[in-house]
Amino acid sequence: MSHEKIARALQLSKGVVSKYIAAARVAGLDWPALVAMDEAALAAALFAPTSTNKPRGERVLPDVLSIHRELRRKGVTLQLLWEEYLAAHAGQPTYRYTQFVEHYRRYAQTLKRSMRQLHRAGEKLFIDYAGPTLPVVDPATGEVRRAHIFVAALGASNYTYACATPGETQVDWLTSLGQALTYFGGVPEMVVPDNPRALVAQPDRYEPGLNRATLECARHYQTVILPARPRKPQDKAKAEVAVQVVERWIMARLRHRQFFSLHALNQAIAELLEDLNRRPFKRLDGCRRDWFERLDRPALRALPVHPYEVATFKRCKVSIDYHIEVNGSFYSVPSALARQNVDVRLTAHTLEVLHGNRRVASHLLLGRRGAYSTQREHMPAAHQAHREWTPQRLLDWGERIGPYTRQLIDHQLTHKPHPEMGYRACLGLLSLARRYGNARLEAAAERAVHLRAFTGRSVRNLLQQGLDQQPLPQRAAETTLPGDHENVRGADYYQPPQQELFDDAATHPESTAPATPGRHGPRPGRAMDAAGQPQPELR
Repeated sequence: MSHEKIARALQLSKGVVSKYIAAARVAGLDWPALVAMDEAALAAALFAPTSTNKPRGERVLPDVLSIHRELRRKGVTLQLLWEEYLAAHAGQPTYRYTQFVEHYRRYAQTLKRSMRQLHRAGEKLFIDYAGPTLPVVDPATGEVRRAHIFVAALGASNYTYACATPGETQVDWLTSLGQALTYFGGVPEMVVPDNPRALVAQPDRYEPGLNRATLECARHYQTVILPARPRKPQDKAKAEVAVQVVERWIMARLRHRQFFSLHALNQAIAELLEDLNRRPFKRLDGCRRDWFERLDRPALRALPVHPYEVATFKRCKVSIDYHIEVNGSFYSVPSALARQNVDVRLTAHTLEVLHGNRRVASHLLLGRRGAYSTQREHMPAAHQAHREWTPQRLLDWGERIGPYTRQLIDHQLTHKPHPEMGYRACLGLLSLARRYGNARLEAAAERAVHLRAFTGRSVRNLLQQGLDQQPLPQRAAETTLPGDHENVRGADYYQPPQQELFDDAATHPESTAPATPGRHGPRPGRAMDAAGQPQPELR
């Protein structure tokens, strides 16, 4: 064919056709040789540089493979490699720095490939937090706090959930995850988060280590939490896209509204979330809601009966008084664990103490600092016995021995500033009952009551000397009945004197004492003279 027909058939110019034919003639290639070549071999054969057709001043191409390898070394930069490139080709035409970098970037872009991920229904749930935040105003103080937006999206249907949280703590992550699963109405096979410190204790490319609370949450929902590779957002592209969609269709719409509580903000997000999931796709049929009902919902596993109660774990050491300190309050554990380390599981209302993965104590959370929660079964036997002594129990114990023992115990409890100050004395009496028996203790208590000796030492002395086994003296018994003793004067002794007493004494001088002694009268039993006057006493 002529050059003109060839150009018209291939929609080229005749000059281009002439150039290719001339290049083939120069290379010595005929049609059978050209048919056996592919495009790359043909281009190399037709336009291979020769000494005759090499352009003048052609620059030396940089070795992009060597550049890519050297850039992996610490401290190596493109600027340094360019200077080494200039030094290696001194005296030859070379590229300036900008073209040197451009050649390397073209090569680096050929290394990056995006793999299209295929997501099975009900397989993965991607979770993340959006970068921007929304303001929440405290109506009492006017303080503005930033609410963080949690986003979750299912892989197959792109069905999205979002909510606002006070922060991005462990409680916020796990609580939001539980709410998302409730919103979806089922549990996927796997949950894919980023590598936040709140969930991942040891970020690792191959074997990431989750913290204990995250493992407990995954075990509760019978699923797997597998973080994406560190610094690899392409592993959770669904979450990145869902965050972008939430920022554009929910957060951007709320930018002019003012919220005074997190609850009000979440209500507004829930309304816009329904609109987001029902918006039709641009390149696909249906919407996120339709795809969710058709793909993900039938494949999700059932939710557990009770939602996961978010718990945090803490390591504590048991004090010598078999209590641990948590947030300023003190909780008892079995006394055998004193000075040992235990794990504490904290929820919104309860505290559990774990030792060797076994629960050994459980308490309700105390509402104030410095408060104590002590359970009786955690105390040693001696401490339990001491705690059980109450005034009424001591009185009942004394009543079983006898009335005089009860009287002694009642005296110990009522004649102290506080009843507990008399506990030790009462316990001392208890020890006497074990040593001497109840009968002897009651006899000693009776003697002590008659002697007005109510101390425990007095009772102990009576028992040691055996006085409890002897009868009570008659004199001691009479002293308990006032009015009959000769040294008891009575109230009449202090009355004013009566005149008839003196007249009677003058009429009967043989009387040695007035009938009724008065304050100015002679002392009973004192001798009188003939005039009725008392005689001086010999001392």
